Amino acid sequence: MTLYPALITDALKTVRYPGNGKNLVENDMIADDIRIDGNKVSFSIIFDKSTDPFIKSVVRAAETAILTYVGADVDIKGNITAAFRKEAPKRPEQLLPGVKNIIGVSSGKGGVGKSTVTANLAVALAAKGFKVGVLDADIFGPSMPKMFGVEGEQLYMVNQEGRDWIEPVEKYGIKMLSIGFVVDAGKPVLWRGGMASNALKQLISDAWWGDLDYFLIDMPPGTSDIHLTLVQTLGITGVVVVTTPQEVALADARKGIAMFQGDKVNVPILGLVENMAWFTPAPHPDEKYFIFGQGGGQRLAEESGVELLAQIPLVADICTQADNGTPVAMNIVADESTGRDLGLNPEAEAFIHLADKVVNAVDTRNRQTPPTAPVAMNG
Repeated sequence: MTLYPALITDALKTVRYPGNGKNLVENDMIADDIRIDGNKVSFSIIFDKSTDPFIKSVVRAAETAILTYVGADVDIKGNITAAFRKEAPKRPEQLLPGVKNIIGVSSGKGGVGKSTVTANLAVALAAKGFKVGVLDADIFGPSMPKMFGVEGEQLYMVNQEGRDWIEPVEKYGIKMLSIGFVVDAGKPVLWRGGMASNALKQLISDAWWGDLDYFLIDMPPGTSDIHLTLVQTLGITGVVVVTTPQEVALADARKGIAMFQGDKVNVPILGLVENMAWFTPAPHPDEKYFIFGQGGGQRLAEESGVELLAQIPLVADICTQADNGTPVAMNIVADESTGRDLGLNPEAEAFIHLADKVVNAVDTRNRQTPPTAPVAMNG
């Protein structure tokens, strides 16, 4: 008897795959490798997964079909190989799909008021009607819970889209998460870099942030593993760098700007904020005392080719209200007759001005530059 491939495939049409009741040919389970050498026949049956529970029974049924419908003398036993389809690599789920703009707020060194700027910028943006979220990524020195007056707040889970998520704390219309909610506020966080990075990733990926116009990330001072984790995890729209006019702060701010502008990271700098730019005593609102130096922020902005977004005065109320959990930008009210936002004091007006500049900088960046992708780094 002369054997040929069509005889084999016809016989295999009588074998049904238990998973869906269709025969092996209909299921496209017969590989294009049928070989005939005299009475010896060999070929492969393709399964979707190596864990398919029907592999052995299907192979036995195929052997029986060949012996029954082709010939009892066909050498087929042990010549059928189970093969498996190559699974297409799963596309990673997009992180923060409802977030339009991710803005990092960074500083070269601690003590320049980066967290204060972040909190007040968030409040000012929310006052303008934007949906805002804040991630306190300063793992070793979280301060957002205190600045928003939510220290000791408990985190809860919320079920969305069939799974449980961490629900951000909400205050002043702003969604917020911080490692400060899950550690003892009175004890230092003694974590190695990998543990801190994993905790941060969890606050990003396992939280239900929902739809946001602006997602502000209060980064740790300096340059560290946390910064690399953030730029490798998220496509950051741009970064706002905070400094004071003091030369030592400006020197460290230069390093931060250089990191983000470097070829390996290449995250856009939206602009520079000069905090504590001058001191004005309350009884003499027209006087300015440049305690930490004058013009340093402007010089650094020009030198780095970035915009000086705002100069924030040194005012006791900014610190006092932050300590009390009411950022000074909360002093903004709406003029119902005109719909305009009015600052009740110069410091609140400074943060409203900063919010306007950030919105414009983001809009310009989005028109001129493609979206930032998470950074891939080797080594």
